[in-house]
Amino acid sequence: MGVLDRFRLDQRVGLVTGGSRGLGRVMAEALAEVGAFVVVTSRHQDAAQAAAQEISSQYGIQALGLGCDSTKGAEVSAAVAAILDRFGRLDVLINNAGINIRGPIEQVSEADWDAVVDTNLKGPWLFCKAVAEPMKRQKWGRVINVSSMLGVVGLADRTLYTASKGGLTLLTKTLALEWATSGINVNALCPGPFATEMNRPLVENPALAAPIMDHVPLARWGQLEELTPAVVFLASEASSYMTGAVMLVDGGYTAR
Repeated sequence: MGVLDRFRLDQRVGLVTGGSRGLGRVMAEALAEVGAFVVVTSRHQDAAQAAAQEISSQYGIQALGLGCDSTKGAEVSAAVAAILDRFGRLDVLINNAGINIRGPIEQVSEADWDAVVDTNLKGPWLFCKAVAEPMKRQKWGRVINVSSMLGVVGLADRTLYTASKGGLTLLTKTLALEWATSGINVNALCPGPFATEMNRPLVENPALAAPIMDHVPLARWGQLEELTPAVVFLASEASSYMTGAVMLVDGGYTAR
């Protein structure tokens, strides 16, 4: 197998949660570009189905869109069952779905905490639990938990987000140990300040962005396509000797 062949995902099946738009959509397209069959989930089934149809048409691969609330165990189990029924296997899980609510701790609410932690941490845990048996059965799997640079370092007014992403980083390391002899590699991908929809309030307000941008050695926002090579690497045979790793793609933010 040649070097570039190790990045191919032909006949593999990849699932991207929150994959109908934004960063998740870009990740799903990256998997499709290297030959994978793609499944995208969204809380809105029509959005998931539309994204799947567009990806299938553009890349000439099979794609499936599923409505799924990743914080509900029954819906997660049903989604994985539907994927196995359609494709007979599931090779790559990208836990991408996430939200952020910013504000000082005295201003955010218990409901805010529940919303962020359930989406960013409970959801990935539920999906990991659901894919364990089929991935172990096929003796091959790649789990990519989309954490954040804020799963490694702190930032004021982000108690909800940093707690959830820090938990996701350690969930990654723990599952990597649990599954190390099962053929399943589990790694965390930690983006820095990317120009995502989630960060639009910062991108569009230089005053709010300044404390972050001043700390980025590359002195700019990351563009979504700059994350896709790391996604393909972690999803493929190219990363066969990596598990429990925390891959930072952050413009140098955490190097300071």
